[in-house]
Amino acid sequence: MSKKLNKSDISPVLRLLILAGIGILIIVTLFPFYWVIRTSLTMNSRIYVDAGKLLPPSPTFINYRRVLGLVDATTSVALGGTGQAVNFLVNLKNSFIVAVGVTVFSTLFSAMAAYAFSRLHFPGRDKFFYLILAAMMVPGVVMMIPNFVFVRQLGLLNSYAGVMAPAFIMTPYAVFFLRQFFLGVNKEIEEAAYLDGAGLYQTFFIIILPLMQTALVTLAVTTFINTWNDYMWPLIVGKKNEIRTLTVALGVFRSQTPQGQPDWSGLTAGTVLAIIPALAIYSVFGKKIVNSVQFSGFR
Repeated sequence: MSKKLNKSDISPVLRLLILAGIGILIIVTLFPFYWVIRTSLTMNSRIYVDAGKLLPPSPTFINYRRVLGLVDATTSVALGGTGQAVNFLVNLKNSFIVAVGVTVFSTLFSAMAAYAFSRLHFPGRDKFFYLILAAMMVPGVVMMIPNFVFVRQLGLLNSYAGVMAPAFIMTPYAVFFLRQFFLGVNKEIEEAAYLDGAGLYQTFFIIILPLMQTALVTLAVTTFINTWNDYMWPLIVGKKNEIRTLTVALGVFRSQTPQGQPDWSGLTAGTVLAIIPALAIYSVFGKKIVNSVQFSGFR
């Protein structure tokens, strides 16, 4: 019979080695992000000169002002930049519209589909679900060209609907993920609701969805972050600046190199600004995601 391991059973030396290992892993994980911040606070002319220093030499926020378009092109070029600016507020708005739209509707429709696969009985239910599982095995890049042709035929190029189209309805992973949670809900709860006169939709929206809060928040956060960071699909579908997302705008900013090399200071400053919303959302809902991973039933 196995014995439960307590903290007192671990020697101080082993505990110290474990903490040291965890500390090293944390440093290795966070160092690239720190270097992005350091570069964003460094003048372009000093990036390579002071490359060996951990702290930014003469830190300045001028790169953030350049990215936001608060510095004129002549001054930007004199500071070692490209003279170009990201239309940050417009691109930020576009990213929010796309990410929020995909998150809300994809989570809702995926929950409805997952509930149908876990509770309702209809002809071919299991076969349809197996098809969804098979779709999870197909790399997203394989579907990119068919999706592009379909969106173009619908006349949705350079529109929010076209950018959101592939994940707007649902994704195979989301259906599979939520179905596993729906299967863990006690059927007696639904039976009691039916006895009280609740219909299918009332039971789903009023009784079941609140019980699935942890799973729904987890899926919504991961969907938002993945959509927010998506680059390839918004690049090929939304080329106009009016609907260009922030990740695509940063890519365009990266390609503008009139002085022969990328504007690394401006690019990293824009990257830091683009990361902030995702970090804020994850910091607020991170605990629910951890609880979802540890999910073992309803209390």
